[in-house]
Amino acid sequence: MQQNLAGLIEPVIAIADRASDAILDIYNSDDFGVELKGDDSPLTKADQASHNLIVAALAELTPDIPILSEESKAVAWEERSQWPEYWLIDPLDGTKEFIKRNGEFTVNIALIQGNAAVLGVVHVPVQQRCFYGYRDGGAFEKQADGNVRGIQVTAPAETPVRVVGSRSHRGELLDAYLAKLGEHEMVPMGSSLKLCLVALGEADVYPRLGLTSEWDTAAAQAVVECAGGRVVQTDGTSLLYNAKEDILNPHFIVYGDQGRDWTAYLS
Repeated sequence: MQQNLAGLIEPVIAIADRASDAILDIYNSDDFGVELKGDDSPLTKADQASHNLIVAALAELTPDIPILSEESKAVAWEERSQWPEYWLIDPLDGTKEFIKRNGEFTVNIALIQGNAAVLGVVHVPVQQRCFYGYRDGGAFEKQADGNVRGIQVTAPAETPVRVVGSRSHRGELLDAYLAKLGEHEMVPMGSSLKLCLVALGEADVYPRLGLTSEWDTAAAQAVVECAGGRVVQTDGTSLLYNAKEDILNPHFIVYGDQGRDWTAYLS
């Protein structure tokens, strides 16, 4: 049975808020407990604490909906492909930013129905800000003081185009894209906050021409789309979830101005 999205959003925000508090307890300590996973990416006590809290809370909130987390054990495609809906979470997106203590890390919780992210909550622990949206419900920012405001993308795009990008990933493909794009200014940012800047109207485009996983993008994609933007593959079709055996995203572009073909600058 597919869930009432409007009824889920506040409980999920509360779960993300609690996970953020657990992360901050460790962020403000002297011991992150950093380990390296099999792919040499870092794992901290905060990743695990957030994962444990979110998984337990979602299982209580919606016992019949499966949960896939970055820190979960892998789920066989034969099983996962049969899920009509599931929670997709990254309990701490931007672990490298967490370790650097630059504040640019998030808690990402998304509900996937079919192959689409239909609800997303992105919580920023250090700023105590939360971006969220759900299908047919709009997109919002909850600020540290509890005030909530609607958010929307900027369209048409500004001149020069504001391009948000990673602090740590650049690459030849992005350089070629930017050369074709022409006049632009770069806005460096970590984690899923890059997508949120587009949703906020504070950036125009985020070309991601490198590797990411589905839990990196799902929650923020829901926010972007609810704010009037799009997240597309290089062929212009929407970025999908649970549509293939691996959980790696293809290259994609996030943008606000739908009156412009942002794939035209690809090499």
